[in-house]
Amino acid sequence: MVKIAPSILSADFCNLERDISRVSAADWLHVDVMDGMFVPNITIGVPVVASIRKHTEMFLDVHLMIDKPDRFIDAFCQAGADLLSVHLEACHPTRIAAALRAMEANGVKKAVALRPITSAKAVLPYIEQLDMVLVMTVEPGFGGQEFMESQLDTIREVRALIDRYNPACQLEVDGGIAPGTARQVIEAGATVLVAGSAVYGAADPAAAIETLRRAAE
Repeated sequence: MVKIAPSILSADFCNLERDISRVSAADWLHVDVMDGMFVPNITIGVPVVASIRKHTEMFLDVHLMIDKPDRFIDAFCQAGADLLSVHLEACHPTRIAAALRAMEANGVKKAVALRPITSAKAVLPYIEQLDMVLVMTVEPGFGGQEFMESQLDTIREVRALIDRYNPACQLEVDGGIAPGTARQVIEAGATVLVAGSAVYGAADPAAAIETLRRAAE
């Protein structure tokens, strides 16, 4: 079954506890961490993730859009992340491998993320140990961007690699997800959908989540 992961990047940060409760019907909660270096935006960090953990039992899917992410893996694990995604473009491969080992040591699910400029084949050195691959269908850094249809090919390519080397691995897609694009990415092989504006921009976020679920059927 396809999982729905609302992104709190589109929530009201002054009312974050309220906005998390409004999406409690979802499967996961997607938390975008940005450092102003890897991407041209700054969002939240370890203390906010720790605060979120205290107020929800939802599965925390923490997307690290940060430079040299291996430096912060232990801290985000201790803050309560259930899964961490690190960008392959954010550091040297040896440090990406170190980040994944730190996740393993902390008992947190492991994922790598790909920007639109990155080939699906970049996951090959890691694929057999991953719990998830995240394919971005927008340039990371800001919510509300238009879906990049060209990324459907990358999703299909990653799906083929997962099926060949690690069938239990999830395939998450993030960027411009709405009912119409949800159907496209699911057909391409996605199993987890991140949606920000489509959920929090709706008058009824719970109903928006259900609409995305129906698109996945």
